[in-house]
Amino acid sequence: MTDATTSDVTTSAGPPLSRSRLDVVDLARGIALLAMFVFHFAYDLSYFGLIETHVPSDPGWRWFARLIAGSFLTLVGFSLVLATRNGLNRRAFLKRLAMVSGAAALVTLATFFAMPRNFIFFGILHQVALGSVLALPFLRLPVIAVAGVAAIVFALPFLIAHPLLDEPFLAWLGFSRMPIATADFVPVFPWFGCVLAGIVLARLALPQLEAARLARWRPRTLPARLVVWGGRHSLLVYLVHQPVFIGLLMLALQVMPPPPVNEERSFMLSCQRNCGQGPLSADACERLCACTVDSLKRENLWQKVIGNAMDEADRDRVSGLAQACLRPNDPR
Repeated sequence: MTDATTSDVTTSAGPPLSRSRLDVVDLARGIALLAMFVFHFAYDLSYFGLIETHVPSDPGWRWFARLIAGSFLTLVGFSLVLATRNGLNRRAFLKRLAMVSGAAALVTLATFFAMPRNFIFFGILHQVALGSVLALPFLRLPVIAVAGVAAIVFALPFLIAHPLLDEPFLAWLGFSRMPIATADFVPVFPWFGCVLAGIVLARLALPQLEAARLARWRPRTLPARLVVWGGRHSLLVYLVHQPVFIGLLMLALQVMPPPPVNEERSFMLSCQRNCGQGPLSADACERLCACTVDSLKRENLWQKVIGNAMDEADRDRVSGLAQACLRPNDPR
């Protein structure tokens, strides 16, 4: 989600471009931001219980989120090539790195207080900051070498397993096989592979792109200008959009209160949310939670659970029922 500070672009099809960046790259980043808006707004609706889908554990939404993260990180690598074709501007690079690192630290701090059980300790901004530094040695290597390393980075999480790598303090590397409770997790492996893929893409595509009319494209309509502006100021947009979404939803809930809570639906959403943080698939979590609800009603424990009126013996019975429901769902 970094902004590319590029040198002047020259083409074989005309005079040097006077502008210091390619608007089409900002457009691509802006489109990725729009996709992120869709995902985060759906996530917020799910969090407030305004839609039945549990977005964090839904397979379709999870793949959508991965696609968005991958596109941003690919653009990080692409932009690094653009920004360093005439050499690395250390001052500009370090300034941008400090801004992204500070924003990542702010996200960690804010989420630690807002949701301590699921705070973001290594999300997209952390990956952008670290990936930007790790990518520097690859900017001048042969394209085939960068592509080979990218393939290795993508493959390593599926090939490496060791109990030491399951330790929480090493989770950011991406090799842990243990369930990780966090609202956004973009570890070094395999996601740094996307940054390297962006470097490969830029090295291969830029000579053709700069000689094409696409390099001189400028946004003419207001929607296009807005998207390009967002892509150019993506860090600011990233930091601001979620507080705006949440604030608007909370305001809307004050003006138009939601309908009375369906106790079973509320329980199912909470159950699936908690289950989704573990190793079970979304389908297995849905079956597990439905089985648990049926068991609680059959054993006359449902009202006690909903009313939070259980004693120690009731809690033991509930735990036993959940374990009995888990066994048929164990194949993942």
